[in-house]
Amino acid sequence: MDFISKNKYTLYGVAAILLWSCLVALLRDISELFSPIGGAAAMYSVSAIFLILVMGVPKFSGFSKRYLVVGTLLFVAYEICLALSIGMANSRHQAMEMAVINYLWPTLTILLSIIIGRKTVSYWVYPSMIIAFLGVAWCITGDQKMSLDTLVTNFADNPATYLMALAAAFIWAIYCVVTQKLSNGKNAITLFFTVTAMSLWAQYGFSNEAPLTFSISSSITLLLAGVVVGSGYALWNQAIIGGNLMLLGTLSYFTPVFSTIISALYLSITLSASFWQGVVLVTVGSLICYFVTREKPKQPQIASAT
Repeated sequence: MDFISKNKYTLYGVAAILLWSCLVALLRDISELFSPIGGAAAMYSVSAIFLILVMGVPKFSGFSKRYLVVGTLLFVAYEICLALSIGMANSRHQAMEMAVINYLWPTLTILLSIIIGRKTVSYWVYPSMIIAFLGVAWCITGDQKMSLDTLVTNFADNPATYLMALAAAFIWAIYCVVTQKLSNGKNAITLFFTVTAMSLWAQYGFSNEAPLTFSISSSITLLLAGVVVGSGYALWNQAIIGGNLMLLGTLSYFTPVFSTIISALYLSITLSASFWQGVVLVTVGSLICYFVTREKPKQPQIASAT
């Protein structure tokens, strides 16, 4: 008990990372139970209500207008691209590919930080970035021979989802870089979730998706998904108060591995050895980027590991 009390904030962060690792599996399950847009709208609505109950009603005072506008636009765009790329994938396996593409965001965040800050960095950064991108290509090609033709063929199978997944990775990287400068250490996550839910409902209203039908089992799954995602953000908000941010920052880069394991078990997917190798390459590439660019043990540049 003494260990838990002394390290409670770090344990909150570990729990948050594990909960975020469930996002891909839950998003896919909800999209199958309901529909890609309507299901995502319902899930983010539950998360927004949960966050309001736990963290209170969003307040605009204390936040800069630029942070509220830019942060909201980037967060909403990211969550919509991520949710729909997973929900609209042709299969559960393809949804896993979308998730791996999304996990390029740590590498892209570091790349943008280097470009914007014009910093002199270790030459190891660029090979590590190539490793991360190679990992994604490895996952997408599967057991086929990795070539440009194979990548193009797989992309042509469902181009919209691949583009949304790649857009999500870039958008979240921009969000991490921009909001770090504009937020002044504050967090408007409840507002962001609320606007995300509203945006998805608006999109659902203009879509051709069928009306949502609820059963006891699907409603329980929806409630669970919303609370799990919302809890991740609520716990992370506590973790940054007094947790070991260096440890949590490092651990967050293993989210692709955690997410793949949880999703494979939850969705009952058998992934090939090459897919697992690709996930490991993405993780290793991101970790090398992180360690060769991090500054002295201050607060690591990490955001939610979704």
